[in-house]
Formats: sequence, structure tokens, C-alpha cells
Amino acid sequence: MGSLSFGHWLIVLVIVLVLFGTKKLRNIGGDLGSAIKSFRKGLNDGEDKPELKADPPAVASSAGERDKERADR
Repeated sequence: MGSLSFGHWLIVLVIVLVLFGTKKLRNIGGDLGSAIKSFRKGLNDGEDKPELKADPPAVASSAGERDKERADR
């Protein structure tokens, strides 16, 4: 049984062309292409992350470091 050879795929393609016709297949291809484009655009729009405007304040681990930071200001 196995996979289909090139000749089998060619016969399937001819049958599909006879059943649907080239015009309908062209329309289906265009619709599929526009659907893929809009799907990719939706994925890219969803990846936008808001940027932070300022860094959060650093947490000092000891009293000496806090005094040092206050002296620097």
C-alpha cells in the first residue's frame, strides 16, 4: 500500500481540475491566500507589548546602601 507515486498525484490533480474547473480553483486559492495574510497580521498585532516608561525603583538590601543612595541625590 505505502505512499502514492507521482503518477497517482497527477491523476488526482486532473480529476480535481475536471470536477471544480480552473476558475473556481483560482478563486479558492485567492481566498486561502488572503485568509493566511490576515491570520499572520493578527498574530503580529497580538505580539505588541506595551513598553515601560520608567524603571521600577531599586530595592536596597541594607541601611548602608540606602544612606549611600540618599547621599548621591
